[in-house]
Amino acid sequence: MKAQAQKGFTLIELMIVVAIIGILAAIAIPQYQTYVAKSQVQRAVAESGAIKTAIEACILENKLTVGIAAGNCDPQATGSSILVGPTQGNPIPADTGVPQVTIPNTGLATIVATFGNKAATALSSGPGSVTWRRDANGSWTCQAAGIDTKYTATSCPL
Repeated sequence: MKAQAQKGFTLIELMIVVAIIGILAAIAIPQYQTYVAKSQVQRAVAESGAIKTAIEACILENKLTVGIAAGNCDPQATGSSILVGPTQGNPIPADTGVPQVTIPNTGLATIVATFGNKAATALSSGPGSVTWRRDANGSWTCQAAGIDTKYTATSCPL
């Protein structure tokens, strides 16, 4: 008599596969959420840091009032889905925010990017922020606040 070849999988084999997938998902999902939050911090550092050049130009031209009126400093910030803050220049899309810029008469400018909107909950629940500060010599430094150390960027420590 011929033995029939097995067709399909047994219940035990399927249960083992499901268990392995469950274990992998239990490890991968938290790691992915951490990766997303870290990448959003890097994004905020880059987006807020990108307007430093426009701020430098404003300081050199003695435009110390932020806005789009004649003689004001337009930081040229574009709306970001992970930040909150009203526009200080050109209009931005709904549910977006821009880094907030202040330029006192001393030229010690600050750029503050506050997390919100579609940012990871770990960043926006604080709320966390990234702040660029310009000193009297024209050097910029970055500092993060309200963010867990595992999400911070090396270029912008707590």
